[in-house]
Amino acid sequence: MKKILIAILMMAPVSLSAQKFAHFNSEDVIPKMKEYTTAQEEIQTMAKQFDDDLKLMQDELQKKSDEYQKEQANLLENVKQRREQELNDLYQRMQQSYQDNQQALAKAQQEKLGAIQEKVLAAVKKVGEAGGYVYVVDTSTGAIPFINTQLSTDITDQIKKEVGVQ
Repeated sequence: MKKILIAILMMAPVSLSAQKFAHFNSEDVIPKMKEYTTAQEEIQTMAKQFDDDLKLMQDELQKKSDEYQKEQANLLENVKQRREQELNDLYQRMQQSYQDNQQALAKAQQEKLGAIQEKVLAAVKKVGEAGGYVYVVDTSTGAIPFINTQLSTDITDQIKKEVGVQ
């Protein structure tokens, strides 16, 4: 029994040293992807459209508010209340539109960047399996305090090639 235990313990270091580890830097891959550039442009276009729409609403609110300020002294009380309610409703719609736009923008960004991350992860898996790596770690996350680059292979260039980055 002791001989078997000693044999197992002696083989353990050999089996551990035969394992291969790899690392890559997603910050060096994702921003260079065509899909990332396209997604950023689409998100910026959407944000500009939302800003333009909000600006139109602000201009309308300002115009109606200025008109109300000029006419306020000559209006009947019930007309004043109705105009104030109209201004308040317009302000509320503007606030709701802003919140809806922010949510839509965040959702679009999450969807577009999520698809890009999935593509990168698929490439990592493919390269990792092809290279026979036990672990592949993303060095850009900051969650890994230390990676010995002499014992780990940098596969960033292979992943770039896999996702179509030159």
